[in-house]
Amino acid sequence: MTDAAPLPGTLQEPSFPEAMEMTADWLGLWEAEELSDEVLADRVGQLVASREGARGFFVVSLTGEAPLMDRLPEPLVAALRRAGEGVVDLTARNLAMSTAMALHHRRTGDLERETGSERVRRRSTELLRQLEPLRVKQRLEKLLAATGEGGGADPAVAEDRAFLDRWGYDAEQRRAIAEAIEAVAE
Repeated sequence: MTDAAPLPGTLQEPSFPEAMEMTADWLGLWEAEELSDEVLADRVGQLVASREGARGFFVVSLTGEAPLMDRLPEPLVAALRRAGEGVVDLTARNLAMSTAMALHHRRTGDLERETGSERVRRRSTELLRQLEPLRVKQRLEKLLAATGEGGGADPAVAEDRAFLDRWGYDAEQRRAIAEAIEAVAE
């Protein structure tokens, strides 16, 4: 951990790089069984209370080799549920981005990156299934509407459409995102 990174229990919000570093450190300790599920969940709960903390946590935990997001210990799920809308939003966006990028990597023949994007898609799907159902449903309905032509004047749908446009996702990628959203309910 860097000197600038807050210690668990402090009020200072970490930067994105600090959150990534903290997450990597904690995952290493957790894998070595030097950090319990409960202590990890408490730390992650504090970290994901800020947007940059949550972003850093998800970048490391969803993309990395550590099995945390494949196992989803109950104390961690509870902490992520308590974090609320921000966690649901970031997880939904990770689902969309990883789905679109898996298709992009498949098109370019980059099997290694496709596999990584598929891992993030799978982990995001599973986490969304564990989070608060009503929040997930509402968030995914808006994202689903943004993948198509509908959505009307809903500002949240317009925001999601702008997000998809900003990344330059084409019609096939948007269809794949819609399918991934629908798969969460299966």
